[in-house]
Formats: sequence, structure tokens, C-alpha cells
Amino acid sequence: MQRLIDAIPALAGVPYADTLLGLLALILGAALANWIVRGVLLRIVRRVVQASSMHWDDALLARGVLSRLAHVVPALVISSGIALVPDLPEAAVLVVRNVARAYVVLTVALALGNLFNALGDLYARDAARARARPIKGYLQVAKLVVFLIAAVLAIAALIDRSPLILLSGLGAMTAVLLLVFKDTILSLVASVQLSGNDMLRVGDWIEMPALDADGDVIDIALNTVKVQNWDKTITTIPTYRLISESFKNWRGMEESGGRRIKRALLIDQSSVRFLEPAERDALRRIALIDGYLDAKRRELEEWNAQLEAAGKDPVNTRRVTNLGTFRAYVEAYLRAHPQVRQDMTLMVRQLEPGATGVPLQVYCFTATTAWTVYEGIQSDIFDHLLAVLPEFGLRLFQAPGGADVAAALARRQGHGTQPDVA
Repeated sequence: MQRLIDAIPALAGVPYADTLLGLLALILGAALANWIVRGVLLRIVRRVVQASSMHWDDALLARGVLSRLAHVVPALVISSGIALVPDLPEAAVLVVRNVARAYVVLTVALALGNLFNALGDLYARDAARARARPIKGYLQVAKLVVFLIAAVLAIAALIDRSPLILLSGLGAMTAVLLLVFKDTILSLVASVQLSGNDMLRVGDWIEMPALDADGDVIDIALNTVKVQNWDKTITTIPTYRLISESFKNWRGMEESGGRRIKRALLIDQSSVRFLEPAERDALRRIALIDGYLDAKRRELEEWNAQLEAAGKDPVNTRRVTNLGTFRAYVEAYLRAHPQVRQDMTLMVRQLEPGATGVPLQVYCFTATTAWTVYEGIQSDIFDHLLAVLPEFGLRLFQAPGGADVAAALARRQGHGTQPDVA
């Protein structure tokens, strides 16, 4: 340092020596200001923040808001001190000052962007509120506005013109801006509608077949909504498409505490028949339907007695069917099942017969919404129903397979018949 001071008088006769010394002093001053702000003040602020029990200052420090603002100080020193450098051309002074001012504007804009990120982190601390009312889209809109304003101010500083001149020229570019930011505007409106109507939250299970989305919402931003599908892939959905197109949200199912079972057994129509009295009495050993059989027996005896008194033909009498008895058993079984909700819709109904048999549909709700537990309950119910079906003399419809054809051929050959030869 002493050598530098001793060398200063020797530079008195050198051309542009004052200008060079002035620039050197300006650079040293900017470096000194940067060291004081970042090396001293920021360290003190970090220690104060670490000792504080509040959370908002931790978020500001973690997102680098203060460290970003620290870059403003040396730029202000250069912007203010460049005019004090002797013999520096006015054009150079103007360029340096304008660049420094533009740098200050952009630095402040970046600091505000970090501030919005910190606000998002603070808001996300309340997980329940953040899931119900995400604000990430609004923060992105605020950052977009800040950066647009900063861009206008920076350009105005670089060309040394009033920002109002640039803003007045934007009126003619409105159509172009609307075209460029069309998706952003649509997404902003969609975000407001999704949040205002509580249509979507982070963590919701949604299904949107048009975009192959079926899974949990993991992020809601301004322009996109990210869905992690069950195969762990990520589907990105434009936000506005969630308003313009339909999607299914399973949140209502999860909040209700019950998940629907809606599955049918295809009964072979040729196995449906009336029960003989001996068969009906044999089924009384099944505790779930002994009451049903007694009530049905009394009802049919009264009905048939009225027909006999009226002299009607016995063909008009009513009898119990194995399918009707099985249907009563399935409903009684579901009523007694501890994992089936009794306060929700529960029914066993017969659908329209078709080429694949008579569909006997089970419609009920489980007492849990957990996927694996739900599938286990559903499988256990139908395992039991499939196993107990032969007790009622019923068969399931099933298209013949290779084993069925082989068995039929074996039976045919066992009876001494030979297949036709073409």
C-alpha cells in the first residue's frame, strides 16, 4: 500500500493519470462498500437471525433476500461516484451510470422475487392451509409483474429516457402481449377459479383420462399442475385445461371415509331354478338366512292358500328360487360384515340378463379408503361369495376354455362316439 502511495507523485506527468487514479479510487471504494455490507453487516445479521426465535427472518436469510440486496450498495457507489472521476468523457460517464442504475433495478427485482419465494415458504409451514389454498400461482404472477416493471425501468435507464415513454408505446403492443401471454392469462384465471371454488388441492387424487393423469397432485403452479401417477410417472397439466375440461377428484371419497364396491357376479342362467322343500330346509343351517327363509315360507304359504281358495291352477303358485335366496344371503352377509359401512348405500341387485348370464351386482362401501386395505376387503368378500355359490345350486358363467373343450371330448369318447370326419 505504501508503494502505491509513493508511486502516485511519479504519475503526475503521465497522460490520463488523474482519470486512472480516479477510476482506481472508485473501484476500491465500491469494493470497500461491498466488503463492509457483505463481510460485516451480513455476518452480524446472520448471527442475529440465528439467535432469533422467529421464523420469517430465517426464510428471508435462506432465500438470499438480504445477500441479493447487498449487491445494490457497490452499484450505487459506482453510479454516484463515476461523475467525480476527472477528465472522463461525458459519454463514458453516462454509459457507466445508466448500466449501474439498470443493474440496481434488476438486483432489486431479483431480491423481490426471492422475497416472494420466502413468503411462499412461510405460508407452506401451515401444511393444511397450504394444501387447501395454495398461493404459488399468485406469487408467480406477482414475480412476473415485478420483472416486467423492472424490465421497463432497466431499459429506460439504459437509454436514459423516462419510463413513461416506454409505457406509452406498450399500448400499441397490447395485442402482441395478449398473444404472447395468452396461456399465462388463462392460467391465472383458472388458478383463481380452482382456488376460489376449492376444486383442487395439493395431495388430491385426481383422474383425467384425456391427459393420462391418474394420481396425486404434488404441485399447483401458475401455468401447470403436476400429478404423480400411480406408476410414479409425472404428468404435467396446463392449469387452464382443468377448467375447460372435466376431471375427477377423489377427495370427496377420502373425506367420506368409505370407498365403493361395485362388482357383479355373472350367474349362469341355466342354473337358476326353484328350490325344493328339502333343499330349502337344508339351507336353514346357514344362520344368515334362516330368518329370511322362515319369513319367505310364511309369505308364500299365505299367498298360495289364497290362490287355492280362489280355485286357481297350481301353476300360479309362488316358490322360492335359489337365485333369490342367494341374493338374500349376500345382503345379509354384507350387513354382518365389520368392514362394510352400514350407514351408506348397501344393496344387492339383479341387472338385465345378457349373453354372459345374469349379473348379480354387489353395491356397498367399505369402512376404509386406504387402497390396499380396500382391495383386500373387496377380494375377501368375493372369495367367499364364489366359494359359497355352489351351496345354492348356482354356477358362474364362464366362456369355455381349452380344459373345457378337452373334458367334453373326453366325455364324448368315453361314451363310444367318434368325432365327425370331414
